Amino acid sequence: MRKFMIALLGASVLAGAAEAYDGEQFVVCKLNPLGDNFLALRSCGSTSCDVIRKLGPDTFVITMEPYATNGWREVIVQQSSQDWSYAGVKGWVYGKYICHVDLSE
Repeated sequence: MRKFMIALLGASVLAGAAEAYDGEQFVVCKLNPLGDNFLALRSCGSTSCDVIRKLGPDTFVITMEPYATNGWREVIVQQSSQDWSYAGVKGWVYGKYICHVDLSE
């Protein structure tokens, strides 16, 4: 019975690892070109948090979590659409201003 429980525990750990979220690609969009025309990358998911960087239109980002938290998404800034190094600047953006990139095309 003990071997069975250990095997079951091991299988559940492996199943959890297989379902780990590895990010999705988004691009900065829906900005007002007559306004500031940038999306603030912030230190946390709130307008009261510091601005780390200003992201212009068509900046690519990778999301860190599958869903927004109160409208905010934790992201890593990409150098280009082909940059999957996860080495870019990390911060939070408001999810209304990023659009999902369909990589299946």
